[in-house]
Amino acid sequence: MDTRLTRTLTSVTFGLAVLCGLAFIGTGVAHALDDAAVCVQTDFWRNASLADNLPIGKGVKASSSATRLCQDSPSAGQRAADLGSELPWLLFGSLALLLFSRLLKAVQLQGPFTDTASQRLSVLGWFVTVGTPVAGLVAGWSQSWLVGSMAPSAGSGPTATGPLVLVLAGLAAVIMGKIMREGVRMREDLEGTI
Repeated sequence: MDTRLTRTLTSVTFGLAVLCGLAFIGTGVAHALDDAAVCVQTDFWRNASLADNLPIGKGVKASSSATRLCQDSPSAGQRAADLGSELPWLLFGSLALLLFSRLLKAVQLQGPFTDTASQRLSVLGWFVTVGTPVAGLVAGWSQSWLVGSMAPSAGSGPTATGPLVLVLAGLAAVIMGKIMREGVRMREDLEGTI
């Protein structure tokens, strides 16, 4: 099954995976070399107005609605936590697109109903199923720690961020991979009996 559309999708998907990987590296390097303030959004004081006695850390500036906190001279931990809210999703996106590109390449070379395509679909499904909550927890924990480092009373436990509905899509891909694998086996058995 070597259609132009499949070849084009394979190339575009691989290109997007490379772009996400470069964005991952670029963001990491840019933040590591940057000496600007680190800012974070919080909903802890969403219904409050900024008062003089707001319990924030030294050198932290809060917006008038007290939902945005900025540390002028952040510590290494705060800078790392700021990266922790962006980098997991860039890495996840890059790897998911790379796995999808490999799946499309297998479909392009061997066809959609092959053992290789079903295995790659299952691998992609498991990656999305497990990777989505892991990336969400890392990003959520990083943001929570960053808020807690700027306003100790506002720190809360780690929360998952991001599109957790992707877990369902990942599980659907795993199930479809298993269905495809059984279809391949049934076809091979049928061809063996004829």
